[in-house]
Amino acid sequence: MLVGVDIFSGAGGLSLGAEMAGVHIAFAVENNKSAAETYRFNHPDTPVLCADIHDINPLEHLPQLNPNDQLIVFGGPPCQGFSTSNTVTRNMQNPNNSLFEEFVRFVSVLNPDWFLFENVEGFMRFEKGKIRNLVKKCFENLGYKVSDALLTASDYGVPQHRNRFIMVGNRHGIDFTFPEKQEKTYTVADAISDLPILENGQMEETMPYRLPASKTSEYAQMMRRGSKSAKQNYVSCNADYVVERYKYIKQGQNWEAIPTELMQNYKDRTNCHSGIYKRLLPDKPSVVISNYRKNMLIHPWTDRGLSVREAARIQSFPDTFIFKGTLMDIQQQIGNAVPPMLAQSVFKQILTHC
Repeated sequence: MLVGVDIFSGAGGLSLGAEMAGVHIAFAVENNKSAAETYRFNHPDTPVLCADIHDINPLEHLPQLNPNDQLIVFGGPPCQGFSTSNTVTRNMQNPNNSLFEEFVRFVSVLNPDWFLFENVEGFMRFEKGKIRNLVKKCFENLGYKVSDALLTASDYGVPQHRNRFIMVGNRHGIDFTFPEKQEKTYTVADAISDLPILENGQMEETMPYRLPASKTSEYAQMMRRGSKSAKQNYVSCNADYVVERYKYIKQGQNWEAIPTELMQNYKDRTNCHSGIYKRLLPDKPSVVISNYRKNMLIHPWTDRGLSVREAARIQSFPDTFIFKGTLMDIQQQIGNAVPPMLAQSVFKQILTHC
């Protein structure tokens, strides 16, 4: 059996993908209380340490392994400093950037058979690749054979164009290769067409699906497995002037379609990110679901933002997965998560060598 330790776990996207692949999670570490609560609710048999990772000795929490078990440490240190969208604090003075040293410490102390280090696309290019090479060298000095790649979630069954940097290492000398891309690509329509019709600001805990399972996409059927209704149909309540802006934006367009007179509170429109006021195309995978509330991603057919369940679907969280915390907490958890189906593909590939 492959036994995992999930650090910087967030809501548990990596753990969910690992479990779907057949990995048993020994314990998780997450400092954010709301994210830790989400993890506990959805992984009730996994101990979650909600504490500062600097204060944790992993040996005190790892159970005795069976002789044939292999251990994997995995996680994604907070990535704000490495993100390509962060132009303000994108440097080594950002305290979040030193947290990868804690990942290295866990690997050094636990001496696992495998590790999986995940981060944002920008990690690969940060400091012209110096940090990537430094991290790789740290693991090689610990005796690991290391492979890394930039994977796109839509190549692995996720209805979203989301790039994630993933580094995998093992101490058995195995030449690890990342999983082949899948032929099937799912779209936004595949992901959300069967979910309830909602309005701006609507907050409904449970609603019936719009369509019977037999009338939905293959992807929606996967997401609905084990669920009888759509839960957490929460939509942020945007001001009337924001909703008025939505009306001018066609599918695939962004803030540039909004008349200038309706954007007077933006001092410099040229500084607007391309993802702001972005209406999703139904027949394509979604753009990146990061903090989709701040980015104000727009539903493809309705003048409102995405609901929690819609965003979770686009991230490949099944409908049985329930998020905890305030609406803003939940939106952040979803935006920060690793898509479980992407994680599942990588863990399945690792398991072929165990």
